[in-house]
Amino acid sequence: MEQYMQQAIQLARTGDGQTGINPLVGAVLVKDGRVVGLGAHLKAGEAHAEVHAIRMAGASAYGATLYVTLEPCSHYGKTPPCVDLIIEAGIKRVVVAMEDPNPLVAGKGIRKLKGSGVDVHVGLLEEEARALNPAFLRSIETKRPYVILKTATSLDGKVALDSGESKWVTSPEARRDVHELRSSVDAILTGIGTVLADDPDLTARLERPAPQPQRIVLDRDLRLPLSSKLVRTADAIPVHVFTTSDDQERLAHMASTGVHIHEYSSLGQVLEQLYANGVGRLLVEAGPTLVTSLLDGGYVDEWWVYQSPRVFGGKQSVYRSHHDGPIQAIERFDVQSTEIVGPDIKLVLRKGRV
Repeated sequence: MEQYMQQAIQLARTGDGQTGINPLVGAVLVKDGRVVGLGAHLKAGEAHAEVHAIRMAGASAYGATLYVTLEPCSHYGKTPPCVDLIIEAGIKRVVVAMEDPNPLVAGKGIRKLKGSGVDVHVGLLEEEARALNPAFLRSIETKRPYVILKTATSLDGKVALDSGESKWVTSPEARRDVHELRSSVDAILTGIGTVLADDPDLTARLERPAPQPQRIVLDRDLRLPLSSKLVRTADAIPVHVFTTSDDQERLAHMASTGVHIHEYSSLGQVLEQLYANGVGRLLVEAGPTLVTSLLDGGYVDEWWVYQSPRVFGGKQSVYRSHHDGPIQAIERFDVQSTEIVGPDIKLVLRKGRV
């Protein structure tokens, strides 16, 4: 049985970066020891993994066993309930890796299958299935996007020299790695200070065609230059600006460029609004002010740290708050992986179990 669930887990990964606030899910249909259907949830709003697998199997789905990485849905969303299709197809057994924590499902799909005479087994490779969806699982709990912070610093945690020089802290290899990360998220958040200093375009530039994230700018006073790369490309790739400005002429002019304007009240409000609009994975590339606010607010779920093997010294720290201790009271991130990227060090850290 494990081999089929492992295959379902591998299938689920094919949707990485494309499912928005929805989870990665894979499904494998097996009959008489032979795989007759395969499926994955590939894009938010489109058919779920179970649907693809059943369509592929056709009449062979009758009497088969379905291996699926997450409890089949039992409610109407953008697509009909998968449990209804499973029952109609005559599938006799369903092996589920983990129950869906979404309150709209949360065991209801399993109960409906059992109530229709389907043999259901839950818990096969549950930890592996959980590891597929840290963003989905955390967002269900917090009702905000899964926030991935990316920083590039010196070995001693500085983002620039005291002279202001900051280009480039890390290597071309590290920057290429960041573009891969950008292609896997729904949106990128930055602050107006970073835009004014660097004029970034915040796109995923790869040798292959890649999905492009929405660009989000926190800009209280609406200082975003009309000549910036973000504004000039807003018609092609969405740009959203959160501001407190009431300069109606400036607001109208900015909106006429294709930039979407939103009212800013707090960092938490921005995150909640992004989640409500379908942003499941949010990458933050910003300066110390926004980084510090995110960390102090407890909003960072995952942290990708790129470190140059240089020591800058000075005062340009990536984090500006001060902790008086005790050290044991300070929240700790768990190291998920370490890697050498070109000449640089890459750490991926995560906050707690999801």
